[in-house]
Amino acid sequence: MTIKEVSDKYQLSTDTLRYYEKVGLIGPISKNKSGIRDYKETDLRTIEFVKCMRQANMPIDKLIRYMNLYKEGNKTLEDRKQLLVEQLHKVEKEIQELEKAKERLCYKIDLYDHQLLEKNLSMEKETVL
Repeated sequence: MTIKEVSDKYQLSTDTLRYYEKVGLIGPISKNKSGIRDYKETDLRTIEFVKCMRQANMPIDKLIRYMNLYKEGNKTLEDRKQLLVEQLHKVEKEIQELEKAKERLCYKIDLYDHQLLEKNLSMEKETVL
């Protein structure tokens, strides 16, 4: 798969894919005879994982640490698990904060709905007379 195809499939810019390769999050990506990157299935699985972790707001430096540990093999299972557990706790906290923000937004929208309804009712009374 070419870098353009991967970019389109995962909605990641080609610059982002090159950066991920440069810092060791993916790859190294093999190249065909013409020197064009040729992404394999294992590369795509890694990209999916990296994208998921970035969507979970895992910082690049921690993700690089995780990937370096992964490359070291099973002796790093506990360390990798710990990084994921820490990130899970952060995601859960962010979700709680977003839920609070959502509740506040709903509350404010309900207030506006109530005020708009009152305004519309008072305008209807004025036009009836």
